[in-house]
Amino acid sequence: MSSIRVTYTGLISFIIGITSVITGFIFTLIITRQLTPDEFGTWSLIGVLVGYVFLLHPIVNYWTTREIVRGVESGKTAFVTSNIFSVIAILAYLLIVNFYGTQTTVNEDILIIAALLIPVEFLRNVLNSITSGFKPQFVEYGFIAYESSKIPIGFILIYFLDMGLMGAIITTVLSSLVSIVILFSTSFEKIKGQFNSNYLKKWLKLFWIPTYPSISTTIIDTDIVIYSMMTGSFTGIAYWSAAKAISRIVRHSIKMNSALYPKLLAGGKNEYLQENLLKVFYFAFPLSALSLAFAEPGLFALNPLYRIATFVILFMVPIIFIRQLGNIFQVSLMGREKVDIKEESTFKDYIKSTLFYLPTLLIIQRVGYIASLSVLLFLLVPTKISEIELVTYWAILLLIAEVPLTSYLYLLVRREFFPILDSKSILKYLFTSIMIFGLIYFLMKQYLLYTESIFEFLPPVLGFLALGISGYLGITYLIDSKTRLLFMGIINEIKNKHM
Repeated sequence: MSSIRVTYTGLISFIIGITSVITGFIFTLIITRQLTPDEFGTWSLIGVLVGYVFLLHPIVNYWTTREIVRGVESGKTAFVTSNIFSVIAILAYLLIVNFYGTQTTVNEDILIIAALLIPVEFLRNVLNSITSGFKPQFVEYGFIAYESSKIPIGFILIYFLDMGLMGAIITTVLSSLVSIVILFSTSFEKIKGQFNSNYLKKWLKLFWIPTYPSISTTIIDTDIVIYSMMTGSFTGIAYWSAAKAISRIVRHSIKMNSALYPKLLAGGKNEYLQENLLKVFYFAFPLSALSLAFAEPGLFALNPLYRIATFVILFMVPIIFIRQLGNIFQVSLMGREKVDIKEESTFKDYIKSTLFYLPTLLIIQRVGYIASLSVLLFLLVPTKISEIELVTYWAILLLIAEVPLTSYLYLLVRREFFPILDSKSILKYLFTSIMIFGLIYFLMKQYLLYTESIFEFLPPVLGFLALGISGYLGITYLIDSKTRLLFMGIINEIKNKHM
């Protein structure tokens, strides 16, 4: 496991992540330009409803990565079991759709067709978990294949053939198959072994350990379902999803952290967290500033109808930034946990471990958030305020809910790892981001023309984007020695990889 190179893998993950921002934006643009707000809101809802049955994912995938990292050959068992679980998941999904369809005016037929997404997603995820255990960078290669293939397929099905939501579903299925081919060829050596029922027995016996943390994801995604049921509208969900599409570029700063978890599982040093956090901040600050500066033109590019959601992004960006920090802290703490290595570990031992404690904190936080959102909508919906105001209050509430947990997780990490962060470099990254993208924002306000034609509007936006990114990289290289070391480290990692 010492062969996993944190900087190289993190760099590959980050570059591919940023590339996927471009490809993902293009695909989202195809969808938002062709679908009505109600249809786009339904597309977001499909993602949530399908996500409910993915609670079965971690039962296999969670243990597979941890075991393969540590030399256990459980790939074949994971592959076969995951495909069996996908059948169970499809049946569960159809029951969920039947219930939800009776409570709303949604087109139930399109929800049923979306069941096609389940088996390919199960297959893609189990291959990801296998590959993560020995070649984590190839997970990113599969991801970029998935993202980039959506563009030509989506252009044909959604734009030219005007297949709407049906086209979006088929595009996602076909793109998943492209990714699956790459991941399968990479992980074949781990899959061609023997099926071992002992691994399956262990996973089923300890199913609650990986499933329990996934409950928090299911809970947080329920906000979209609650909104649609309490307001009877999908337009607000479209505003929310459009704002998230622009803001989620910040998530890719965590890609520099992609190899930290397997490295810590294999006994890596505490310094890996410290080094990676600095790299995460180096990219997180400019990506956050970029999202804020390009909020209005980004939404306008998706669809002029979504320009109204610009203010929502002011809250969405810090939400994602804070949540990504929390994710890093959780991964670090769980990567140090060794309870699952010991054969004699009891149920009580697992309950006392971070594998149970951290998910419990997350569930408590998100239950509180969902309860608060329900009360907020119950009070505001009868007042007949506009949908964009409802969505703004929704974003403010989520931001308030994210801060306490991430702050507490930081305290736990500080106690466990004693990270010593270079505050001088971090402040340089922050102030340079504000200065560069603040200037870009001012220039766009003065000179950017909002034309309906995407082919006329997008080129100058991309020009401003390139100016901002090059400005940040150039200035930080000149004023910060850590940045120069980072650049040299990246060059050396690439050289070493090809030697």
